[in-house]
Amino acid sequence: MNKLRYFLLLLPFFAGSWGNSKPQSWKLIWEDQFNGPELDTTKWTKIPPNKADWGRHMSSDPQCYALKDGHLFLRGINNPDTLKDPRPFLTGGIYSKGKFAFQYGKIEIRAKLECAQGAWPAMWMLAEHDKYGKYPRNGEIDIMEHLNYDSIIYQTTHSWYTLELKQKNNPPHGGTAGLNIKDFNTFGLEWYPDKLVFTLNGKETFRYPRVKDVDPSQWPYDQPFYIMIDQQLGGNWVGKVDPAQLPVQMIVDWVKVYQ
Repeated sequence: MNKLRYFLLLLPFFAGSWGNSKPQSWKLIWEDQFNGPELDTTKWTKIPPNKADWGRHMSSDPQCYALKDGHLFLRGINNPDTLKDPRPFLTGGIYSKGKFAFQYGKIEIRAKLECAQGAWPAMWMLAEHDKYGKYPRNGEIDIMEHLNYDSIIYQTTHSWYTLELKQKNNPPHGGTAGLNIKDFNTFGLEWYPDKLVFTLNGKETFRYPRVKDVDPSQWPYDQPFYIMIDQQLGGNWVGKVDPAQLPVQMIVDWVKVYQ
């Protein structure tokens, strides 16, 4: 059998593995169970503050972080020292930028979300490199966002296509899913070359497909992305923060990535 014929025979198998059908089994390639006494800095970095709505209160202050009984606590707090730092609130968040990124596969994060007015916990992913230019050219995948005391989460994609070209319904770029906010829940994403499948507790909740005959910026999801998990506070979307309802925290049990 010549090499070309052998390749053509195998081609349907490889296409099926990452096309319309799911892999027959997932293999765990990366995880953190948060069992250590300190944050594993070979996997994570504390997110520094930035000018974005979500990041203006980000801090490395130890009061925003704790590890206990196999859980990571990311906290939003009232700033105890506004002379040292004038910001009214401080928030904790971690990302794997520069330490771990992946392209295609499955990610699941088990966590419990606490509620407060102005609380905005999020689990999301951004591109490791600027393959197509600056944000939002490389896209954003929001595995989970929660607002205030809502009984739903938001699962969304953002890109040049959705934000600048305003193509938010061709196809729909986000959905919601109901959950019991008092429980630990598993927030997930299955990522293929032709679709993003969002999940909650192992069940599909929303799907964003790659579509043909539209602007190429509709699908920047063909490159490695890194993981972000943060307890955000305040902003135009979530509204003002009630200081009397702080501290608030996201309690993360584990993060697992499969391919």
